[in-house]
Amino acid sequence: MTDRKPIRKAVFPVAGLGTRFLPATKAIPKELLPIVDRPLIQYAVDEAREAGIEQMIFVTGRGKTAIVEHFDIAYELETTMSERGKSLDVLAPTRFTPGDIITVRQQVPLGLGHAIWCARAIVGDEPFAILLPDELMIGQPGCMKQMVDAYNQVGGNLISVLEVPQESVSSYGVIAPGETVSDTLTEVTGLVEKPPVEQAPSNKIISGRYILQPEVMRTLEDQEKGAGGEIQLTDAMARMIGTQPFHAVTFGGNRYDCGSKTGFVEATLALALQREDMGNEVRAIAQRLLAE
Repeated sequence: MTDRKPIRKAVFPVAGLGTRFLPATKAIPKELLPIVDRPLIQYAVDEAREAGIEQMIFVTGRGKTAIVEHFDIAYELETTMSERGKSLDVLAPTRFTPGDIITVRQQVPLGLGHAIWCARAIVGDEPFAILLPDELMIGQPGCMKQMVDAYNQVGGNLISVLEVPQESVSSYGVIAPGETVSDTLTEVTGLVEKPPVEQAPSNKIISGRYILQPEVMRTLEDQEKGAGGEIQLTDAMARMIGTQPFHAVTFGGNRYDCGSKTGFVEATLALALQREDMGNEVRAIAQRLLAE
């Protein structure tokens, strides 16, 4: 038996402007851009649900109300579909029990750490998950389910990591690895945000999924600005190492960086090719285009 609190809440930082995808994101939140026929935020929410998470907390900004509407009941649409004899099953993942979707506003873009801090009143004194929708994680089971399973084993704080070529580490948060617990679980002894290649403690990068104890909110309270002049979540976590257990979970699956246009296209192609209803056609199209 353990008194470890379960992971019931997840925070989704979705206040970004999506400038890399302009003009597509001028009126549409980047989190609603579809990979085939599901928006990015839906993939992240489905991943959280698979892990047993019940309450979704969206940290939004101005112009992001459509994200919440996506998870609302579309009365006119559903009525029209029902009258035409069409199944509503395709809308099932967008339905939520009232009270299980909560939004808070990040009024000033001060970085990821600040966005997480904005959810402090809703998180309260519980451990919580963080999912960055820009990072599309595809695996069986999903990334957050793998992390919750690891949390149930070791508790404390956990970070999802992936191995990248050493020359790429300066674009990411990087862990300093400690004792190896298992093939997929490693102690974390330090964190560095976007280090120079020659100073990086490893090639294991933080990959957009976290399980953190509520004490991180108090650390963020007085966290100074870091890389990019923003309040960095990585810096706050680094300050907590040594006071609480920290582990890294090496994700067994594929990551697609949908914050970049090339990563977005890669994700669309990869997931389309996996679809039984369209994979063969997409493969034939790709082969034809490559032959031209």
